[in-house]
Amino acid sequence: MRHHRKNTVLAAAAVAALSLGLTACGGSDTGAKDAGSASSAPQAAADQNAAKGGATATTGGSTTEGSATGASTAGGSTSGGTTAGGSTAGGKGTTASTASTGSATGAKASAKAPACAHGDVRITVEKADEVPTEHVVLTATNVSGRACTLLEYPLLAFGPIQTAKDVPAVAKSKPAAPIVLKNGEPAHANVRVSLGGVHEDNKVVKEFTVNLFAADGPAEGSVVVKAPAGGLAVNEAVAKTGYWTYELRNGADEF
Repeated sequence: MRHHRKNTVLAAAAVAALSLGLTACGGSDTGAKDAGSASSAPQAAADQNAAKGGATATTGGSTTEGSATGASTAGGSTSGGTTAGGSTAGGKGTTASTASTGSATGAKASAKAPACAHGDVRITVEKADEVPTEHVVLTATNVSGRACTLLEYPLLAFGPIQTAKDVPAVAKSKPAAPIVLKNGEPAHANVRVSLGGVHEDNKVVKEFTVNLFAADGPAEGSVVVKAPAGGLAVNEAVAKTGYWTYELRNGADEF
């Protein structure tokens, strides 16, 4: 009986010791787990933050790169617009700008330099340096005290205006732009009066009439010009005139 109780006590003690051992092991495992959890939590948080930071950095990088690309694209577009569109748009712009500027300049020119009237110019004539005389040169000098525009060509009448034959203009002598004369500035026109032949149907004129153009056609009034000494032998059948120009030009004013 005593021996049995002893065995029982020993068994109980062994069970108690085993339980304590298991508890200790369990506690250590749990502690290890808790420590692991506690240790891994900051790491996870750090990893998560790092991931977020990476994402942010990546996003920021994308944004920055996007902005740079956008800037490049925008710059490219701007540059492309300037280069590619520049010709067309610039051409149109240049054309529109040029048209605008041209119109504005034209408007200013019209406002500041109206067509020269017959009273605005002094017209003289000189024989060309040739023998026999086939050409004369008309010179119109602005004496108006302001700028004026000398339009087209001189309207000539070698004889009474009502009966004189019209003297045609030579198209190739027309300048690219109207001749705007400042006060005191001259313009010239070359005029053929004959072919220089002795058997031509010439008439000698001591004076002749010059009329000018207005914006809408021949202007009112005319200027009577005295011929050089001895008069001019004129063949109205071959007479022709050049346009007004700042100076006589080779080719354009040779006819």
